[in-house]
This record gives sequence, structure tokens and C-alpha cells, in this order.
Amino acid sequence: MRGWPGDPDMQYDTVQAEGEAAGAQGRPVRDVIFDFGNVLLFWDPAAALVPRYDRATIERFLDNSVSGFYDANDLMDGGGSMDDAIAMMRAAHGDTWIGVMRYYLEHFEDSLTGTVPGARMLIHDLRDAGVGVWGLSNWQRDTFGIAQEVCGILHQLDDAVVSGFVEMRKPYRGIYELAVRRFGIDARTSVFIDDKAMNIIGANDAGLRGIRFSDPYRLRETLIGLGVGIPPVQSVQ
Repeated sequence: MRGWPGDPDMQYDTVQAEGEAAGAQGRPVRDVIFDFGNVLLFWDPAAALVPRYDRATIERFLDNSVSGFYDANDLMDGGGSMDDAIAMMRAAHGDTWIGVMRYYLEHFEDSLTGTVPGARMLIHDLRDAGVGVWGLSNWQRDTFGIAQEVCGILHQLDDAVVSGFVEMRKPYRGIYELAVRRFGIDARTSVFIDDKAMNIIGANDAGLRGIRFSDPYRLRETLIGLGVGIPPVQSVQ
């Protein structure tokens, strides 16, 4: 989502508990909620375009001010259809990028480039420790089935809330509250992991502690520091 007042200086891989989440500090962690893109699995829209478009074209297409690509994605994340997104793009930027957008959507699978290192075993270790593992993602209804087919890690989660189906998006408070209710968990004993600062701010507004993800080693250390009983990373001399 563009334009949300995030915090560009928010530290990575440390616990953030501001505002409504402050009261959760020191409580045990019984549930962990994961974002999907670039936390559990890699999403790279450029990877879907490489077979048909040169680097300069891809860079321009992925510049939101030029094509409206990310605005269109936000619309779909909020429940809009592919046709809605293309119509928005056409209204704002003409027909120049419509063919590229159609190609991207038709080959969306190629934008999913693999599992984030360490993510699969982290979920495994959390489950072994008796911690609930959940998903909360801004994702399009029309492409989520593709992700489920090609990204096995999504099937390791106990349940997930996906924005395109509920027509709400992060970082707005409502989708976090919906997820907590649907999962039947307590926000005060949960932690939310996402790579975007604005989504951590949204989680804090809903009473959830947050961790801005960048590094699998540091994330594991941070969770252990919260008292989660998962194995630490080993050093062999």
C-alpha cells in the first residue's frame, strides 16, 4: 500500500510494541502470525516478465508513478478483480502498460521464486514447541490459488487470513482484529512478523507485538529472546 505513514527507520528483527501493543510486553508468546511475501516465500514480479521484456521496460513497469502497477496490486489485494485493476491502470496511465500487466497476471506463478531460507524449519520448530502458526497476507483472490499450488510452506500454517477474500488490507487495524478472532487467539500472547514497517505499525495499533523481518538468523534469536522454546542456531568449531 502506497502513502501509509510508515517508519523508514524502524529496526529490523527486534520486537516493536508501541501504543495498543505496549501492554503485551513481557507476556509469553503462544502464537506467531506470518506475512507471506518475502517473509515465508519470495515474490518478485520482475521474474515473471524476464522472458518477454527487457530490463529497462521492466524497471519502468515496476515504477508505480509510471505504470500504476502497485496501485493496481493494492486494488486486487483489497478484493478487486484483475479486470478492475487493468481498468484502473488504463484510466490513470493509458494503454501503454496493459499488455505487460496481462502478461504478468497470466504468468504470475513465475513471480514466486522460492521459499525464504529458514522459514520452513522455523514453522516446524514453532509447531514442535506448541506454538500456533498462522498467516496474514495482502494477496489477490485471483492469484492465491496459484500460490497454494506452488508454495508448499503455506500448507504448514494452521490457518490464514488473505486480504483479497475478506476485502480488507494491512496496515488497517480491522484485518488484524479479524485474524485474531478467526484464529481464536489472544493478541496479547501473539507476535506478528512482516517485512514492511507500516504493517508492523498496523499490528501494534491492533494490540499485536510485531517484528520487522529481514534476517532468518536474527528472527530466530528474537523469538528465543521472547521465551519461545525453539532450537538456537549452532556454531561448529
